[in-house]
Amino acid sequence: MQKLKLDHVAFPVSDLDASVAFYVEKLGLKLMFQQVDEEHGEAFAFLELEGGNLELLQSLKTPEAATPPAINDLFCPHVAIQVDDLSEWLSVLEEKEIAVAKGPLEIPGKVKWLYFADPDNNIIELVEWL
Repeated sequence: MQKLKLDHVAFPVSDLDASVAFYVEKLGLKLMFQQVDEEHGEAFAFLELEGGNLELLQSLKTPEAATPPAINDLFCPHVAIQVDDLSEWLSVLEEKEIAVAKGPLEIPGKVKWLYFADPDNNIIELVEWL
């Protein structure tokens, strides 16, 4: 049997251009490509992440959402991105005016993490393994 490998994680977004700008300009992800699929009524973009990519999907069939959904207490679903230095990323988030939803949290000697949201309240977890 072939080994399974993560290819990508997908998030729904209400404004593809604004979401791509958030991930590229604020988080430093690289845009792989972006296009409109009229046949399926969607626009999408792929952003490069080591170990799997991030797909952003905007429905062209439904009007843009007026307000993002509420963030739940479990912060699920979410995508977890490993970083080498959580403290450094905490400074980046502050500099880019991205609010931390929860954290930093820590299991001493094991792991540190925090949660924040993109403009559509899709949850991103930053994880530093100790």
